[in-house]
Amino acid sequence: MTARDLSEARWADVPLALAELHRGLPVGAVLRVRFPIPDGVAPSLGSLVDGAGFSVLASPGDEPLQDLERLRTLPDVVGPGMRALICGLNPSLLSAERGFGYAGATNRFWNAALSSGLVRVARQPVEALRLDRVGMSDVVKRPTARSHQLDSGEYGAGMIRLEQLVAWLEPAAVVFVGLEGWRAARDRKAVPGWQGTGVGGRPAYVMPSTSGANARTSLPTLVTHLQSALAGPG
Repeated sequence: MTARDLSEARWADVPLALAELHRGLPVGAVLRVRFPIPDGVAPSLGSLVDGAGFSVLASPGDEPLQDLERLRTLPDVVGPGMRALICGLNPSLLSAERGFGYAGATNRFWNAALSSGLVRVARQPVEALRLDRVGMSDVVKRPTARSHQLDSGEYGAGMIRLEQLVAWLEPAAVVFVGLEGWRAARDRKAVPGWQGTGVGGRPAYVMPSTSGANARTSLPTLVTHLQSALAGPG
């Protein structure tokens, strides 16, 4: 069992610490973590653990001490001061295996992210957060081969978790990559661009999917969407 003491960490730094632990552990590994005393501002410990790609196995008699199991998914890579939080629908099986989102060979997210100035290093979400203040998350944490394998309950629960995360960390904007998740959770008639309602009190931008299957949307168009999101709602 791996053990880490995060009791002296700021709550806002806990998600990134868990993400780095997730990256270094195999699926099914058990991690014992001593968390800080709850500060009344952060989302619930269970919500943070879910977002970090772990499940709670046990609380060994001391609430801040938790035994966690590393799941096959992607962790949130988030922190304070984000200029954008990029939010996908859910991880693909390939992304969950490789440890970063948009890992498919034909997915154009990282090319668009580099060309738009969103990030300086591709396929490195921790570096995106540290260097470019760009976070990464997903509406649903469960990885699937196809999005139709998700159900409406997962969308609803995922949006609740995301609302709490955004209200806590207050990124400048939340950028949803692909219309499907936003339409399923919020507005079935949504079109790309800034949305009438935000997430957790922050503005939300919805852009087309970067998947290679979305051939009707060109790479230059994807770049323009990311640039619009970075520019803010006006």
